[in-house]
Formats: sequence, C-alpha cells, structure tokens
Amino acid sequence: MFWIICIVMALGLASLLAAPLLRPAVARDDHPQVAIYKGQLEEVDRDITRGVLNADEAERARAEIARRRLAVSRTHQDTGTAPRSANITVAGVVGVMLLGAGSYTYLQLGAPGDPDQPLAARHAEAEVMRDTRPDQAALEAAAPTLPPVDAPTDYLEQINQLRTMVPTRPDDLQGWTLLTFHETRLGNYGAAARAQARVVALKGDDVPMEDLEREIDLMVAAANGIVSPEAETVARAILTRDEANVAGRYYIGAIYDQTGRSDIALRFWRPIADSGDTSFHGELIRSQIAGAAARAGVEYELPDLRGPGAADIAAAEDMTEEDRTAMIGGMVAQLAGRLAAEGGPAADWARLISAYGVLGQTEEARTVYTEAQTAFAGDNIALQTIETAAQSAGVAE
Repeated sequence: MFWIICIVMALGLASLLAAPLLRPAVARDDHPQVAIYKGQLEEVDRDITRGVLNADEAERARAEIARRRLAVSRTHQDTGTAPRSANITVAGVVGVMLLGAGSYTYLQLGAPGDPDQPLAARHAEAEVMRDTRPDQAALEAAAPTLPPVDAPTDYLEQINQLRTMVPTRPDDLQGWTLLTFHETRLGNYGAAARAQARVVALKGDDVPMEDLEREIDLMVAAANGIVSPEAETVARAILTRDEANVAGRYYIGAIYDQTGRSDIALRFWRPIADSGDTSFHGELIRSQIAGAAARAGVEYELPDLRGPGAADIAAAEDMTEEDRTAMIGGMVAQLAGRLAAEGGPAADWARLISAYGVLGQTEEARTVYTEAQTAFAGDNIALQTIETAAQSAGVAE
C-alpha cells in the first residue's frame, strides 16, 4: 500500500510538472500586436490598389511592418514552443527523477520488505534483548585491550607480588582494598572490579554506598560501557538502599537505553538532569540524555546549570568554615531570592533544595520543597525532579 501511494503521488506531481511541456504550441500570430501588423500589411496592399502608394513606398512600408512583427514575436514566447519530442523527453526525465527520489528516501529512512512493527512488538523485542545480553565475562572478553600504563618496573613487580599474596588471604580487607586501587590505577578494570567485589563482600551489610558505586563503575568500565546482568544486580542493590541514588539511576537507565527502551531511560535520567546534579554520574546523564530523548522521540532541552552545584560546594571545602559558609550561603540566598521574585523552572527549585540539604538546613529545604510542590502541581515531570532533590536532601514526604 505504501508503494502504491508513493507511485500515485509521484505520477500526479510529474503530470502537473509535465503538462505545460506537453501542451501544443500557441501560434504567435494570435498575439494582439501581431494581428495589428497583419492588418497593416493588408492595408498596404489596398493602398497600392487605390494608387495611394507606389511600389517603392509599399516595399519600404512592408519591410518596417515585418521588422516590428518579428520583434514582437521574439519578445513573446508562449509555453510549449519547443519541439514536441523534446518536451516529451523532459517530461519523462521529470517523472523518473521523482520516482527515484522517492525510492531513495524510503531506502534511507524506511525498511523495504519489512512489515510494520507495532509498539508492543518493539517493546517485546527490547525485553528479549535485555534478557539475553552477554554476561560480565563475555563483555570483558569482547572489550578492546587498553594500552599498558607506563609505570616503573619496580612498581609493577610489587603489584605482581600483591596479586600473588592477596588471594591467599581471602579475609584481608586491607589487601583487597589495595589491590583494587592499584589494578584501577593500571587500567586493569576487570581485575579491579573482582577485587572490589571482595571488598564489598567483606564489609557485608554495612558496606558504604561508595563501595557499591565503585564496584559497578569498575564493572562497566571493564565491559566497555555496557551494563551486564551482574552489574545490573549491583545497581538494583544500590537503588534498594536509596532510590534517589544518582549512580544507581544512571546505570539502570543505561540498561534500558542500551536495549531499545530509551523512553524508560529518560524516566530515570530526566529528574537528575533537570535537577542540575553535577556529580560524576550526573554529568554522565547530562552527556547522554539528549541522545536518549531523540531515540525516544521526545523533545528535550537540557537546562542550563544555575545556582550552587556539588562542584561549587566541594570547591569551598578547603576554605575556612566562616568563608565557606559565607560563600555558599550567598549563592544559595541569591538563588532563593530570584526564585521568590521571578520563579523559575523545576530544575532551579531542585538545585535549591539540594543545596539546602548539603548545608544541613533541612527546614529551609523542606519549606522550598513544599512551595515547589504547590508551584508545579499537575506537572508530573517537574514534580518528579523536585521529589528526587528532596529525597537527596532527606526531606521527602
């Protein structure tokens, strides 16, 4: 049916373009001025008959009239004056070009020979892709080999000794921590991830969140950016403990983005991007969300970062307590004043909530959170952005 519609439309357009070329030529003698000159020539003949003009005068009159008639004929060219065979050739070329252009466009944008793919079928295909993706070992084996790190020979010898010694002491937390550090430093991310997994196991239920984040970072780095089923287990463990965790939301979103469900990835990523989070995983989200939105068919524009972010607050940590408090307080007060006076997007409200949370001003964060909920009532995406910030600040209801 698609091809039939294309062919009919192309032929219709070609007919409109070719019709003037195929129309019979209009005789130039039909032009009003040409008809006047024809009458003047007839009048010259009548003047000769009446004896008003002699032969020489009549010849000069005919020559002048003929010159004027020729000039009019040259300036008035009607459509369709070319030879009919040439017009037919041009019309055929136009039709072929239209059909060729249509076919090329479909070949580039469509999938000739493939049936329509309903949304449910595409979702089912994405689920199969997600369920059958390679495991961590297969992904590491397929990853490109990184160039060796230039390190002193004596350092490499010490690391080889560490690699030999640590496995013989399975409960040596310090040894496994050191091995993780040095394997990471050398770019051996697979080995580092396995050492870090041992660190996590030794710390048990009280393992800090940063250790889980380090483990999944190393696993994904070793797999060349692909989130394996084993890495997904770590990501979901992180979100079980803290559903607002940026690293966990990034990696779960990445799984869906890598398996044909960028629309779901957007649900995990957008609140983080809109909140202006500038952490490592927040920046990963900001760098990838535009592509995910395009693949999901969603118009999305990454908001500009405004107000104090994590990097600003971290930069102030080396200051004295008084200077640090003054700098951050001034930035927060400036953002709060602007929002109170002018309002702003949900991303700015979320940044203000997060900033108050980092400063430990939970009452201020809770007040802004309540005001933002009222300001964006009915806007589910904005409310999700604000909710994520409130969870990170510890003031979510």
